[in-house]
Amino acid sequence: MPINAHPEYIEAESKFHSASTDDERILALEEMIKHLPGHKGAENLRKNIRTRYKKLKAETAKKSKKAGKKGIKKGDMQAILLGLTNSGKSSILKAITNADPRIASYGFTTTCPLQGTLSFKGCTIQIIDMPPIASDNFDKSLLNSADTILIVIEKIHEIKSIQESIKNIKEKAKIIIVFTKIDQHDAETRRKITATLKTKKYNFILTSVKTDEGIDELKEKILKSFNVIRVYTRQPGTRQDSVPVVMRPNSTLKQVAEKVLHGLSKNVTYAKITGPSSKFKGQKVGLKHRVKDRDVVEFFTE
Repeated sequence: MPINAHPEYIEAESKFHSASTDDERILALEEMIKHLPGHKGAENLRKNIRTRYKKLKAETAKKSKKAGKKGIKKGDMQAILLGLTNSGKSSILKAITNADPRIASYGFTTTCPLQGTLSFKGCTIQIIDMPPIASDNFDKSLLNSADTILIVIEKIHEIKSIQESIKNIKEKAKIIIVFTKIDQHDAETRRKITATLKTKKYNFILTSVKTDEGIDELKEKILKSFNVIRVYTRQPGTRQDSVPVVMRPNSTLKQVAEKVLHGLSKNVTYAKITGPSSKFKGQKVGLKHRVKDRDVVEFFTE
């Protein structure tokens, strides 16, 4: 304990020694740095605390990046939340998925990619919250697998810098601009924001996790961003499955059967189909039949 230390420093130092995780130690060190004594006698202390902080941050970043790369397996539909620190990415993740991320007022809270599942209209969509772009933990390579990128912003000028940082990723990913914390703006400001985004022809949505404004519309936009159709299956004489098989447009029944039966589609001789692609309920069709969104299929084997 340094001589003439502030009570706030003493409290932060105590938190550091009682911390059980690296995140807690980093927060305590940040508080210690904030309240370090300024006199000449504490010069070595200041140097040692800052060195310890930088070293711990670097070690934590290395662990987080390694864990993030190993832990993510791409789902059929994947969207990535991308933005600057404190933009509201983690709050959006919590609002639309089953995830419970750490949310705080200070910056760089997200230190590794966090996964959540958006269940919407029968579909299961993988949502990944990336560390902020300026973070040491930000790994742009993860964006290459994304089908949809959700650029989360608080101010319109942030879009350009974020786009610059990802300009070399694959071009086929769909982009949705998610303007957060819209509840903090009055009607005239909201009108100007909307007009500007429309003029620039962005696919966008204004949201607030406090009032739930735009949250359902955001889910709808995310689902529509994927070029997929939903095909429901059922065993003959039973109710249809509640979870659809996600397919690409113009898929055939053979492709659906292969995905459902995992290599046993060769045993299927025909199917009965009800829905947009059928002429009538329970139409008997072959496996070359092309399915449409929300078709219900029964497979029959030899």
